[in-house]
Amino acid sequence: MSFKGQTDPEAKRTWVLRHVPPIVSSPLPKDRPWSCGVRKPGGPAPERHDIPGEEGVKTVIEPRVKCAAGLDVHQGSVTCTVLEEQSTGAPRRETRQYATFPRRLKELGRWLQEQGVELAVLESTGIYWKSVYAALEEAGIQTYLVNARHVKQVPGRKTDVADSEWLAELARCGLLKASFVPPRDLRELRLLTRYRRKMSGYLAGEKNRLQKVLEDAGMRLGCVVSDIDGVSAQRMIKALAAGSLRRKQEDLVLALEGDLSDRHRFLLQRITNHIRWLEEQLQELDVQIVAAMAPYPEEWRLMQTIPGIDHLSAAMLLAEFGPDMGRFGSKERLSSWAGMCPGNQEPYRDPGGGL
Repeated sequence: MSFKGQTDPEAKRTWVLRHVPPIVSSPLPKDRPWSCGVRKPGGPAPERHDIPGEEGVKTVIEPRVKCAAGLDVHQGSVTCTVLEEQSTGAPRRETRQYATFPRRLKELGRWLQEQGVELAVLESTGIYWKSVYAALEEAGIQTYLVNARHVKQVPGRKTDVADSEWLAELARCGLLKASFVPPRDLRELRLLTRYRRKMSGYLAGEKNRLQKVLEDAGMRLGCVVSDIDGVSAQRMIKALAAGSLRRKQEDLVLALEGDLSDRHRFLLQRITNHIRWLEEQLQELDVQIVAAMAPYPEEWRLMQTIPGIDHLSAAMLLAEFGPDMGRFGSKERLSSWAGMCPGNQEPYRDPGGGL
């Protein structure tokens, strides 16, 4: 029976131990046809590196970090497990749980400093990781934020302690790759740029709603003006809301003939007031975002040389991926990180001709 056919957790564990090859000890010679415990088809079986532990003999990778910590982050608590290599080679485990209040997170940072932790690892779970990451960063502890999809939990180990232990074990063995986390200055700037993007969406939605109210009253203002957001159109809408429109041109008279009730005028006044308020908020945000570019004048200038990128778009892009392009390794990786790579998902095709 396959792994998916197993229902009992103990049966799953037995299946994994029976079918998954043991993990290779490191360092490996360059001519080895396998790495990280994955056996190459047709190649020899990987070497075993067995050490005694609390649960019997366990096959492990030669650790690269002497003392590592794994953190399982939740909304109200953080479970932290520290693994420190002893003189015998077996790791010493210690697990503690802290609340996610700022004072408790500072205590967590001090405890990890006392333990001599070289590397701390936590998963990117929602937004809960941000305060924990900031506390560890302030404590001067090297911290990896890892993608949860890259961390494969052993079947049957579902408790918080098991999750934190597994992260610490992977961190000791150097099997995790850190995700990109910008410096604190850019993380705070992201709050402004992303809020501005959300406010721009609100503004576009209100302008669409304004046109729908006019359409509901039978007015086709969009047929006689090139831009309903222009100065002339906004003046006419303001006059309609106040009930003081002066009709001059014949096409304009036909477009504005409609049944504009008191409720329509009430909505037009509220929507136009909201639009003006949103535009003021966007202007204030733009001032803050542009001022935040003072530490990055050269990068900001170079970004504006790209066709279609103005000063504000350049600032928003820098807030997302920072001024150092070397983090991504190549332009392809940067495009993938930004979500701009097209998908290439083809259905499986049966050799017989069917899907």
